[in-house]
Amino acid sequence: MSDYGMMDKEEIYSKVLRAGRRTYFFDVRATKAEDYYLTITESKKFTNDDGSFHYKKHKIYLYKEDFSEFKEILTEMTDYIINEKGEEVISDRHQKDYKREDNFVAQEAKTPEDTKSTEDFTDISFDDI
Repeated sequence: MSDYGMMDKEEIYSKVLRAGRRTYFFDVRATKAEDYYLTITESKKFTNDDGSFHYKKHKIYLYKEDFSEFKEILTEMTDYIINEKGEEVISDRHQKDYKREDNFVAQEAKTPEDTKSTEDFTDISFDDI
């Protein structure tokens, strides 16, 4: 049997999710015993200094006996992220105009009494030291 025939037999159902530089491939494949399993492949495109590019791929094999727990944990984790941070993407990699303001929350929480002006300081001469 040719490699093409084997690939044709293995790949049962496929979906692709394109997400910027990343592409996710979801493929249902068959084992030698004709049972099904899922492969999830993340493919990232990288550009070299000379303008050429290459891809890095990472693959997960997920078998039926793990579907229920995998789905349960994936749902729990994605729900947690959405509940904690919302659906809006806040990342400098995803939003070119994103500016991280580490002190924004801390500064916003201060009251005017917390903020000292230069009038509150005593003039000290270095000759006094």
